[in-house]
Amino acid sequence: MDRQNPYFLHPSTIYVSRDSQWIVTILGSCVSVCFFDTKKRIGGINHYMTPYWNGEGLESPKYGNVSIIQLFQKMLDFGAKKEDIVCKIFGGAEVLSEQLSVFNVGQRNIELAYKMVAELGISVVSSSTGGKLGRKIYFNAGTGEVLQKYLVKSNSK
Repeated sequence: MDRQNPYFLHPSTIYVSRDSQWIVTILGSCVSVCFFDTKKRIGGINHYMTPYWNGEGLESPKYGNVSIIQLFQKMLDFGAKKEDIVCKIFGGAEVLSEQLSVFNVGQRNIELAYKMVAELGISVVSSSTGGKLGRKIYFNAGTGEVLQKYLVKSNSK
């Protein structure tokens, strides 16, 4: 796959690869954590929608506290070494209307990402979080490179 034909990462999913392939995802208040093993060149990305799973219903990568741990475990399953993994964090915009922003989903998603990555002992080498605009990001699993484009809101209804 190349950047013209990337793998599309849907919300609530995780993708890990040893191949140099592009993965694209669209983020609003959701967050993507990108892990990259700098020596073995293994990359992984998630896309979670809300910070915490409360223990009810299905334990799913929809929740950040589930998704980050599952992404980390998949990286290890693919042969990555914890000490060689670096992290990039994207998303967490407040794209919802003022009335819905009282829940601060974007900010809570960001805070969770930094907290859990720190607890795993992994360095965050780059990030683009918060703000009012969504993002389209391309992550290359074989190089760790991330390209980002802000999404401009349309006024048409």
